Amino acid sequence: MQTQAKWRNHNNCPASHAGAGVFRALGQRPAEEKRRMSLAAKTATICILTIAALAAFTGCQSPTGEVFPASATGHKPGILSSGDTIKVAFTSDPELSQSQKIQPDGKVSLPLVGEIYAVGKTPAELQNELTGLYKSQLQNSEVVVTLETTVIPVVVSGEVQRPGKIVFERPATVLEAIMEAGGFTAYADPKKVSLIRQMQGDHHTQIVDLSGILKGMPTPVMYVSPGDVIYVRPKFISF
Repeated sequence: MQTQAKWRNHNNCPASHAGAGVFRALGQRPAEEKRRMSLAAKTATICILTIAALAAFTGCQSPTGEVFPASATGHKPGILSSGDTIKVAFTSDPELSQSQKIQPDGKVSLPLVGEIYAVGKTPAELQNELTGLYKSQLQNSEVVVTLETTVIPVVVSGEVQRPGKIVFERPATVLEAIMEAGGFTAYADPKKVSLIRQMQGDHHTQIVDLSGILKGMPTPVMYVSPGDVIYVRPKFISF
């Protein structure tokens, strides 16, 4: 009983309270360090996962990408492309006149001659070709081809202000598509803009460097085609 009283008196001592406070403070410090270390570990994990995701994306493409063939340089002004609607008028046989939408395979289907490849030609070139084809079919084979409408849907994503689908009713360049999407963000890398295009059933990617044109330097013009996807990559971030 006396021993217990001594312990009770010792516990009520102000000095013992001060000592206990010191011990409690010392005991809390490792816990704080653990929390800091845990937070640092989480941050490092997020950084590693971000770098891995970027590496996985860019690793799927070669550093410079492909170079599209000359026949796939996009929807140039005055050149027919898939999705365009053309009017084919027959001066001597108006009942044969019709509007045709150029199909994804680049062809139009016309009376008497069947399917004709139209993509990559000017209306005048197609007109001359049809006039020759109809010589054996009609007394007066004169044909007039005009472009009625052109529709070029593209998707712009990545480091732009307003990513999404854009539909042009005129030929447009890669830079114009990005500007329609609000322009580059502060994190964009204009040196490595991916232009993804479907050709012959496969997706092909060409890297377009737009850094020069933003500085006023002469830069080759790259036109978009219907169905193109433009991805603006982020700049490399060092942690």
